[in-house]
Amino acid sequence: MATSSEEKPSRFRFPSAFTILFLLIVVVAAMTWIVPAGQYERVASDELGRDVPVPGTYQEVEANPQGLFDVLMAPIAGLYSPDTYEANAIDIALFVLVIGGFIGVVTATGAIDAGITRAMKRMTGHEKWMIPILMGLFALGGTTYGMAEETLAFYMLLIPIIIAAGYDAVTAVAIILLGAGVGVLGSTVNAFATVIASDAAGIPFTEGMVLRLVILVLCFIACVAYVMRYAEKVRKDPSKSIVYDHREEDKQKFATSRPLEEVETFTGIHKLVLVLFGLTFAVMVWGVLMGGWWMGEMTALFLAASIVVGLVARLGESRLVTSFVDGARDLLGVALIIGLARGIVVIMDAGMITDTILHWSEEMVTGFSTVVFINVMYWLQVMLSFFVPSSSGLAVLTMPIMAPMADFAGVGRELVVTAYQSANGLVNLINPTFAVVMGALAIGRIPYERWLKFMGPLLLILTVIISVCLSVAALLA
Repeated sequence: MATSSEEKPSRFRFPSAFTILFLLIVVVAAMTWIVPAGQYERVASDELGRDVPVPGTYQEVEANPQGLFDVLMAPIAGLYSPDTYEANAIDIALFVLVIGGFIGVVTATGAIDAGITRAMKRMTGHEKWMIPILMGLFALGGTTYGMAEETLAFYMLLIPIIIAAGYDAVTAVAIILLGAGVGVLGSTVNAFATVIASDAAGIPFTEGMVLRLVILVLCFIACVAYVMRYAEKVRKDPSKSIVYDHREEDKQKFATSRPLEEVETFTGIHKLVLVLFGLTFAVMVWGVLMGGWWMGEMTALFLAASIVVGLVARLGESRLVTSFVDGARDLLGVALIIGLARGIVVIMDAGMITDTILHWSEEMVTGFSTVVFINVMYWLQVMLSFFVPSSSGLAVLTMPIMAPMADFAGVGRELVVTAYQSANGLVNLINPTFAVVMGALAIGRIPYERWLKFMGPLLLILTVIISVCLSVAALLA
């Protein structure tokens, strides 16, 4: 008889975004041998600054099926055209790397950690009000720069405080995960969601900003109310906790976590760094709205801001460069995913099937009201988000197809962008393929199925809010 140590039950590991996207390139290349090639007539759009397909002008053309060499070249061609040397997604990838360097420099100053920790200290004894305040801070990070992996450092700080106040680990995890997550769901200037998706859709990221702010505010209020209600219920009756069965174990486990006193104090330099951090995003919005800026100028802005922050915080040349490079390195995977995802579009365009898919989509949405159309777009993005949790990867993958569909349906492309980021943000609150979710639950010792039980009613509430907002916006459009 085999011993228990010899038994190694196989566990399915969901493939990474890289594998999924490369397999999609292979699948799309195979489709170019099957799907009829076709094209629309196109006319220049002054509003979008690019050519757009003319509904009703589709016609089949000679096929150009893609082979093995084309598949291998697709990720490279996704960044730039090897034939014409024209940029495809290289400008977005470079922007991601530089903003990663900027975040790395800001993080190296300790300003973000110190600011949130100071809020924790000030709320000691008033932990109930720590919930909306900290969720607001994390939501600010989510809506501005897609704060996700950066939150993992805060769980071991916050969980002991929340448990000591009479709540449970679920409350602490929800404060951080839902706080940052709802910010990403309602992204406003998030470079890794709103900006990249808008670029792929051919519109400025400032279009649709009001609707996204409305979704952000309403969903944030819903999340805060939901977490506060649960937390108060657990404080009054600990047996109401969904992790009550290991409550005592949690108390012992997190009693030895790092105390707040060990974290760097919040200094005047930290305040100045956070002011510069917020000012940088404000200048970016101004540049796009008033200065005609796009990827090049925004990249230069974050490069300059990195230098200024490093000088203000007196990081020194070596630490400034190291933190910038380390921050860029952290987002190298995102930059590569962008090229890989754009490679799918390259294969579709070269195989002349992009317009065929658009034609089929045009026929599918013909007769749809604007409300039905935008909700179909939303649920398609919900489904795709489980397979491609990366907000930037999903944006580059889907926007080149879904944004033009909006032209046929009489819906603004900015509404499709909002549907995409809302769906991706919602799914990534529970997505088992999203490392941040599984990492947070592992730190908090919360079984995944119990997190789903906790999140179920809230997901329904958020879905209703998002669907109503999208539907009203479609009607007004």
